[in-house]
Amino acid sequence: MDFNYSDEQLMLRDTLSRYLADHYSFEQRQAAIRCAEGRRGSCWNELAELGLFGILIPESQGGMGGGAVDVMIVMEAFGAALVVEPFLGTVVIGGGLLRRAGGALAAQMLPRIAAGEVRMAFASAEPESRYNLADLQTTATRRGSSFRLNGRKAVVVGAPWATHFMVTARTAGGRRDREGVSLLLIDRNAPGVRTLDYPTVDGGRASDLWFEDVELGPDALIGEADAAWPLLEQVVDEAIVATCAETCGVMRRMLADTVDYARQRKQFGVPIGSFQALQHRMVDMHVHIEQTVSLTCVAAMKSEAVPLERALAASTAKVKAARAAQFVGQGAVQVHGGMGITEELAVGHHFKRATVLEHAFGSADHHLGRYGELRRLQSTATAAR
Repeated sequence: MDFNYSDEQLMLRDTLSRYLADHYSFEQRQAAIRCAEGRRGSCWNELAELGLFGILIPESQGGMGGGAVDVMIVMEAFGAALVVEPFLGTVVIGGGLLRRAGGALAAQMLPRIAAGEVRMAFASAEPESRYNLADLQTTATRRGSSFRLNGRKAVVVGAPWATHFMVTARTAGGRRDREGVSLLLIDRNAPGVRTLDYPTVDGGRASDLWFEDVELGPDALIGEADAAWPLLEQVVDEAIVATCAETCGVMRRMLADTVDYARQRKQFGVPIGSFQALQHRMVDMHVHIEQTVSLTCVAAMKSEAVPLERALAASTAKVKAARAAQFVGQGAVQVHGGMGITEELAVGHHFKRATVLEHAFGSADHHLGRYGELRRLQSTATAAR
């Protein structure tokens, strides 16, 4: 595999890095998350002008026609700067679902995503579902060609800023069946939608959502009714890889700040960076980061592979990213000492974000279990040939 970026990808990385350095410093980010809205609306508009929201959207619909590696570049830069804008929910998940589902709804919404006119939040988790996307108590009951939606979603990241919600609901089958899952796009102002907004530990915003007899037409369906599982699984795998890339950016920044601090902080008259034990710790942090970057890159390049191969690569990257985030985050805080968890230093905020990302779309233990099941299926398929 060729792990080198193309000239266009290097230009994307450099342009975005310069923008974030100039307009999204740690101090600017802190001021944004402390304001009433919890973000800077001007930043969203500026990112739209850079063309980032069309990165996965075909050129015929106002996008750039890029792929998962391009998203990896963007998410790594966002992780280093701790960007809170709902790029993942809107572009990777929302744009990914619509682009792959196609149809009139996609033709209507994809150009609006590329232009930055809409923001989306992925409402999949429920209070009792843990990481099982098929464990659904939210139901969409058919009424002729329309649906009546009832249920609750928990910890919907970015929902306070969203103009639309992408909601998983059961339209057929039993509670945990993969068959009978449907995806619906809902305007946040639709009658019957109720939200409870709150800040998250990493500086973002989330909501719990309630749907009470929300009436939806057939045009709200993303893809086919009862058959959304393959589409959902593929796009969530792509979102997993994107969060791994963001984790890489977070970890790189934590290591850079730790190395700088170790060069400046003195003990016994010498910089603590000269102590061999701390040098070994920082080298180990670097190794964990590079391993995560490599596995994330492999997973990104396999985003269009057959489902089993794609899922194995995504879970492999996720396990490594989760474990590396814990190791690098704890190492960064330990080298900084008590300073590492203060509000004034960026490293503590990166550690919080790394901890949240560690559990996004499944913990390391969850993906180890998934990996084992996928390998069993792979072995069974191989033996049957």
